[in-house]
Amino acid sequence: MRRFRRFRRRLFRFTLLTMAIILAIAVIKTITFTSRQIPVEPLSKIPVEDAVGNHLAEAVHYATVSYPGRIDTLAFIGLDTFLRQQFPLADSLLESRMINGFSRIYKWPGRNPKLAPILLLAHQDVVPVDEANEQEWSFPPFGNKVEDGYIWGRGTMDMKGMLMGILEAIEQLLHEGYEPNRTIYLAFGHDEETLGEHGAQQIARAFQAEGLQFEFILDEGMMVIEDAMSGLSRPVAMIGVAEKGYTTLELTARVEEAGHSSRPPKETAIGRLSRAIVRLEQNPFPARIDGATASLFNYVGPEMNLFYKALFANLWLTEGLVKRQLSADPSTNTVIRTTTAPTLINGGFKDNVLPSMATAMVNFRILPGETVGSVVSYVQEVIDDPHVSVTPSPGSTSEDPSPVSGTRTFGFEVIQRTAQEIYPDAVVAPALFVALTDSRHYRELSAQAFRFSPMRIQRADLPRIHGPNERLSVEAYKDMIRFYRRLIENSCK
Repeated sequence: MRRFRRFRRRLFRFTLLTMAIILAIAVIKTITFTSRQIPVEPLSKIPVEDAVGNHLAEAVHYATVSYPGRIDTLAFIGLDTFLRQQFPLADSLLESRMINGFSRIYKWPGRNPKLAPILLLAHQDVVPVDEANEQEWSFPPFGNKVEDGYIWGRGTMDMKGMLMGILEAIEQLLHEGYEPNRTIYLAFGHDEETLGEHGAQQIARAFQAEGLQFEFILDEGMMVIEDAMSGLSRPVAMIGVAEKGYTTLELTARVEEAGHSSRPPKETAIGRLSRAIVRLEQNPFPARIDGATASLFNYVGPEMNLFYKALFANLWLTEGLVKRQLSADPSTNTVIRTTTAPTLINGGFKDNVLPSMATAMVNFRILPGETVGSVVSYVQEVIDDPHVSVTPSPGSTSEDPSPVSGTRTFGFEVIQRTAQEIYPDAVVAPALFVALTDSRHYRELSAQAFRFSPMRIQRADLPRIHGPNERLSVEAYKDMIRFYRRLIENSCK
């Protein structure tokens, strides 16, 4: 009995000592979890005329909607003509040419040819307006409208705002006689919303044929979002340093017995397919906090309140808890795992006939560190049914995740510095972009590609992208123009 008491006291002391050591380590890690924001000098607000809002509204007026397999030539020709007329200095002083009829490249030669050029991307096309909710729009989606301090219409946020913002900034610099130290390229595709096969992909091939390599590439991506995160009172400007991969797999379940529904066998094609889908949903891909997502927490964590700062400073201890919390919300679950989304299902042709085959399309957004091949293997392992085949969906795109661009690079640092100058109250952080962008077509042209849309919005505004009442505030648009101007200037220092 005495031995047991002595053992219990020793165990208690050991437990206390262990807890004290863990607590001490956690405190030290929290204290040393310091800011990764760059010290920048306060920047006087660059003058931008109010008329720029009307310019963007007019660009939106051209309904450059992207449809698979067809193009509204008049809308795209009209937009191109408008851009050339609206920005006469850019049109006359920059080298430009069309690619594949509707995409346009600009080249602004720099004074120092030894410096690698930079590439700014945008796309001219927009998604269609859903007829089912068109009545929800406060103003016509292509109505050339500036009202209540906002530019309204399809494409203001995605992404004619960026296209026009780049050209407004360059026109302003040209008017002042500015000459860049390094060469600046602009590439404006015309079919990003339908995967960029005829636009960005062809531009990239033209650049490759010229032997170009870029210091960095900047495309659309994440934004400056207010109320973005719990525990953080400041806006967050997230710079996408990687984007997820993409594939759609076709699941096909087959059975030998088919026929009349009055004599159903124990196993039906539809039942077998349903079981396969349920297995996928009940066995999601493993969650991981690494790469771009780990970098995000390393940058925002030091700026958060004490609770969240301690949480992210000690992921060695809290990772399980953080994963559970992130997994519970679809908007955060997507940054820690490859996601599984059954999107289409087909089986049967008559209500009293058993089909011999049923199919489903399942879409996967692939986390960096995994591949299309590893996704196929995981799906086959989880389904574990030789009667359900797993094949790439015919006609669908398949893309491995992008490489992760570095944060200790010229490109990231110049984008971060510029963002902090224009949005001084924001926390700038690297992050994972979960959608596809045109930048994936340019992977062979630069090791450093970033995805950032310099527009300040409320979190509640996110559904406006591709949704009803898409709009951009005039003040946010002015800051976008300021951002591109400073980005060019900072890149040329």
